[in-house]
This record gives sequence, structure tokens and C-alpha cells, in this order.
Amino acid sequence: MRRSLAGIVTALLAGALLLIPGTASANVSSTPALTPQLGTSGNDGSIEQVRQIVQCGGTMYAVGRFSQVKNGGSSALIARNNAFSFSATAPYRVTGWNPNVNGQVETVECGPSGSILLGGQFTRAGGATVSNLAKVNGTTGAAMAFATGPSAIVHHLEVVLGHLLVGGSFPGYLRSVSPTTGQPDGYGMPTIAGTYQFPGAAQNRTQIYNMSVRSDQLAVLMTGVFTSVNGQRHEQIFRLNMTRGAATPSAWEPTELRTHCATVQPFYAQDAAYSPDGRTIFTATTGFKPFDRPTNVPRSGPCDAVIAWQALNQAPFAGHNWINYSGCDSFYSVATDSATVFAGGHQRWANNPNGCDHAGPGAVAHPGLGEFSPTTGALQAGPTRGRGLGAKDLLRTSAGLWVASDNQANTDQCAGQSGHMGICFLPN
Repeated sequence: MRRSLAGIVTALLAGALLLIPGTASANVSSTPALTPQLGTSGNDGSIEQVRQIVQCGGTMYAVGRFSQVKNGGSSALIARNNAFSFSATAPYRVTGWNPNVNGQVETVECGPSGSILLGGQFTRAGGATVSNLAKVNGTTGAAMAFATGPSAIVHHLEVVLGHLLVGGSFPGYLRSVSPTTGQPDGYGMPTIAGTYQFPGAAQNRTQIYNMSVRSDQLAVLMTGVFTSVNGQRHEQIFRLNMTRGAATPSAWEPTELRTHCATVQPFYAQDAAYSPDGRTIFTATTGFKPFDRPTNVPRSGPCDAVIAWQALNQAPFAGHNWINYSGCDSFYSVATDSATVFAGGHQRWANNPNGCDHAGPGAVAHPGLGEFSPTTGALQAGPTRGRGLGAKDLLRTSAGLWVASDNQANTDQCAGQSGHMGICFLPN
């Protein structure tokens, strides 16, 4: 059920909510650090994007679709095709790492022995011919020996318990390979099948799109387009248990995600994250509205919302812990710490079940980035950001929150400050 916002005045001042005593606040700063950013504006109609960020040791690696970057506070352009790195600590300067990838990079992961693993839709990386998956040197960007990748796009990579999990749109959709050689490692993966076919829906390609690893690495959330995992019904999300010899799907399934959202957005639960204690799963959704219902209020269904579910059920279940609606704007990414659930997208409001493309009664203006109570879903005071197409990745580290976004309509605002095109970092 939806929990109402308690003790927050519906007003905005300098990018932060005005509070009365006792109201919770997100535990990140509303003063963004000066970090590297995309070098090209979106004023000409072109759109460049940072799709994902990962920290490997003392270095941040950012990937996506772009051709130039620049250091924070500088106008000097640095040529980088679809992947670059920079120091994880101030002054956050761009490094010489340059794999020069010839297509969009969707995902990046820390590999063994200082290597970096890249996935996406490309045929060259680090000076070598590859197929949508590459292993490169973490300092120079030069290609390292690795098996030929999948025949179609790779959406997400995770190294879990020594296995490189590769998810995408290729046949089989999910595979386990050695992060050292790229060869199949004999660790079994489930059979994934099905797509969403309902009246008016566009054709959808079965795929694994995002992954989120539980802190003990014994379970991985998979989001994507499918209806069956090892013969069990699962839509939008399933939990993969990292059991001995083979990964097995859990029977955990929120049946709320069997609802179909708008025909143009049938894949809507695009990201999920575990709470640090592993007891709750948070999901960010797009979708506009249930496909067979009018655009009415109050809102219902799982579309265009941040949702919390209990994570311990071992069977299909109905209902949720809480849900917070944007009012017909998309959320794309979610991350959490013990005090705050962060959700990124191109939303304009939160607490908005009574509006669709407008602020209904009780709505709070909070664009681009939302901060919510993990236990109640109440909106917390915290920084916002420029909307653009929407933040596609959030990374919560011990130092703060990293937000990966785009330059659509020249968007470069982070917590009300300019100069953060594509990357926003909010320190603790």
C-alpha cells in the first residue's frame, strides 16, 4: 500500500525540500562534486549517454554512447569513444585509459588481475576485433585474450562467486563464462523463454537487461523480457540462486508484475536492488499505466513507480510493502543504502498517485532523482537533477551516490548546479 509523506512541506528551495523537525533526509550531500562529464551538449538534437558506472579499486569506469568527455570545470575536450575512466577520489581527473570502442557499451565490470570487462553492441575494443564482449587492460585499455562473445547485444555483466554472468538479447539470453578466459565454465544457467504478447503491444525481444547482486553474492536479481524461467512463470524479474554446480531460479515472484503496462512500454520493471540486509527488494518502473485501464486517478498497478517487496517469500505472492507513484513519468534505476532508496528517471514528481502528467493533490516536485524511506516509501529530503531522457544507472558506494545520465536537451543539472552532463556524484 502507498504510504503518505509525513512532515514534509510541499515546497522546493535551492533543489532541496524544506523540512520541519523530525523529517528524514537522504544521507548524501546536496552539493555535487566536480567530476568529469560528457563533452558534447544535446543542443543539436543528438543524444549521448553514460549508461553505467562501476568502481574498480581507485578508479571509476564509465561506459555508454559518447565521443568526447572533459574534466570538471574544464572546457578542454578529450576524445573517448563509448568508454573512459577517472580517479575515484578528488580531483576526479580523466585517466589515459582508452579502449576506443566502436559501438555502444551497455555494461562494464571489474575483471581479474586488473582487467576490465565490457559488454554492448560493438565489433572493436582495445585495438582488437571482438563480438559484443571484450576484456581490456584496466590501465591502458588494450585488448586482452578472451573468447569470442555473443552474436547479439550484451546488456549486463556481473562477476559473482568467480563466474562472469553475461545477460543480453543473444540466444539463451544468459550464460556463465570464466572471467579470465571468456570460455564457458560449466556453471549451469536456467532456460529463459517468452515475451509479452498482449493486445496492441509491440513485438518485444526476450532478453536479460539488468542484474543486481545481493551482498552475500548468493542471489542475483534479473530484470528483462521473459515469461518463463526453467518452466516457472516469471515476468519482469526473477531471483537467481547461486547454488552449487548450477544457478537455479527461486520461486519468489511478485504477481503484481504480471500486470501489463502501456502497449508502447510493455517492459517496465527495468531495475531492481536488494536492501543491504537482503530482506527487501526495490524496483524502479516505467510503463505509464496498465494497458487496459483508462488514464485515471488515483493510480493503480505497478507502472511508473518505485515499489518495495519483501524478499523472503519462496512462492508467488500478491501485494507490496509500499509504492510511490511519479504521476505517469518513468523511473529507470534504483539503488539503496540502509537509510535511503534512491530512484532515477525523468520523473517530475513523487507522492503523485492523484495526477497523470500533472501534479495531483499531495504531489511533491522532485525531478530526476528521488530519495525514499526504505520502510515506508515516504519521500525524503534530498537533491534532485536535470531530467533529460532519464538516469539509467545509480551506483551507491561508500563515498556517495553516482548517477549516470545523458545530455538530452543540454541537461547538465545536478542538485541545482550546472556542469554535470552525464555524470553526477553526490558525496556523503
